[in-house]
Amino acid sequence: MSTEWERYPFTDGYDELLSQTLTPRQSAEGLYHYLSALEREELRLRQQAADATIINQGITFTVYSQGDNIDRAWPFDIVPRLISAEEWDRVERGLVQRLQALNLFIGDLYGEQRIIKDGIFPGEVLAQSRNFRKECVGMRPVFGVWAHICGSDLVRDRQGAFHILEDNLRVPSGVSYMLENRMVTKRVLPELFARHRVRPVDDYPARLYDTLAELALPQRENPRVVLLTPGIYNSAYFEHVYLAQRMGVELVEGRDLLVGDDDRVYMKTIFGLQGVDVIYRRLDDLFLDPEVFHPDSMLGVPGLMRSWCRGKVILVNAPGAGVADDKVVYAYVPEVIRYYLGEEAILPNVPTWKCLQSGDLSYVLDHLPELVVKPANESGGYGMMIGPKATRAEHAEMAERIRQDPRNYIAQPVVDLSTVPTLTEEGELEPRHVDLRPFILQGKGSYVTAGGLTRVALRKGSLVVNSSQGGGSKDTWIVAKED
Repeated sequence: MSTEWERYPFTDGYDELLSQTLTPRQSAEGLYHYLSALEREELRLRQQAADATIINQGITFTVYSQGDNIDRAWPFDIVPRLISAEEWDRVERGLVQRLQALNLFIGDLYGEQRIIKDGIFPGEVLAQSRNFRKECVGMRPVFGVWAHICGSDLVRDRQGAFHILEDNLRVPSGVSYMLENRMVTKRVLPELFARHRVRPVDDYPARLYDTLAELALPQRENPRVVLLTPGIYNSAYFEHVYLAQRMGVELVEGRDLLVGDDDRVYMKTIFGLQGVDVIYRRLDDLFLDPEVFHPDSMLGVPGLMRSWCRGKVILVNAPGAGVADDKVVYAYVPEVIRYYLGEEAILPNVPTWKCLQSGDLSYVLDHLPELVVKPANESGGYGMMIGPKATRAEHAEMAERIRQDPRNYIAQPVVDLSTVPTLTEEGELEPRHVDLRPFILQGKGSYVTAGGLTRVALRKGSLVVNSSQGGGSKDTWIVAKED
């Protein structure tokens, strides 16, 4: 046994490479032996090669700081995260189940609202929803699908079991980094792939295109798909360009489109106006159409909602899908699955207290130093308070915010996220906490990426994995047993 691993500084939680007895987990035996045999200096040189590749390829993300947009190289750790195919098959089934139920739920909220009438979901939660769009009431999208693309965040608990931490249904991002992580890993650790049967992720752009195109069939034999971006200053602009190129579709801004007198959407080109059938939109509802939402929006297209409501264009994800992208709604998803599908959730939620309920509110206010408190509609870790790491003043400030608007907050126990060996700046392998964002497509059928985007908290002891707040990423391998 390598003396290197004997110095491995275990945390109290679940490590995905090593058990507490220093034996590798079954899916990671090949990686364990590979890392054991590799000199640390060589590993560090491989990391430097990965960093250089990322810079040369222009793989960046944008951080908004004090009014400035700062492009930074994508932070990447070369030690991959391995998950067994047997375990992943169950996760995949759970993700498909969850998105199917959420789409039925969204459709019901914009339709008969049976789940509210039957007392399963509180009407006051919907009444105070920031993302419910009354303009969508009565709409019935193709295949009954509102959220065609979802990025659900998964975490492992102390026993290694996966839980859903949250769902991202408005404009989920990060899939391009999943794909680029695989490309970089293949380039700098080619021999490691020979030791494992790794499920590919390269087919995602083709799967995405097929999902988008089939929404316009059979009305359009060769549908024109475009990707609508807010523009170069958006934090995910790299991804917009990447996906448009990989799918072979036009990348457009609002100014490139117009709605004609026939309510069809047209793209302006040097050859004249060309009809558009499907828009994969990467901007928020409120900026889509200045005639309906923010009147001063320069990012959207006047008349776009009218075109969508009259069935002249498909919008992905559909406007209004964000009603389920709410951390309070998240707390009810097990009941949603049971109500619409008659099944128990395959993947459980993290235990959650809803501050809008008086009993939960009292508990949360009495236990703030022990809990993670999250606002219902923020993302990227913004507005969140991790109780054990917060000061008394921060506890008091959060308590006041909760009292003023209890509907806007939920609380959860501090999940001791699982760890994966990560290369430090000093060239050592140390455990760092991770989460996972797989991507699920739903159209006529369903598709789940083989793994997803693993985000890693690069700072020792940190639980914050968001790249905007110091996190990084890893390649995620779904590995099958060797024959």
